[in-house]
Amino acid sequence: MGKPLMVYTTFPTIENARSIVKYLLEKKMIVCANLNKHESHYLENGTIEVKMEVGAFLKTVQSKWDSLKELIDEIHPYETPVILKIAVDDSNEEFQTWVRENLLNSK
Repeated sequence: MGKPLMVYTTFPTIENARSIVKYLLEKKMIVCANLNKHESHYLENGTIEVKMEVGAFLKTVQSKWDSLKELIDEIHPYETPVILKIAVDDSNEEFQTWVRENLLNSK
């Protein structure tokens, strides 16, 4: 239930990423987010596209995965957002405690 989980998604702008991350934090769906601007290269309708995006590593717990995935899909500006679940095999106990205290034991 309280096992840490990473979720990765991308956003078109830093403003959009910040807005959605703030919302997810307020809803206690995530405990932390790391945002990074980067250049994305991808295929779209057989054409190679290159554009700037903001990658977001979202830290949460396994028990919130289904709700978080649905919420991101619902509010995301992309028609087809990437929402990747990245299993965390292990992490330091202090981090696990911090995550549980802030997501599962908060009011």
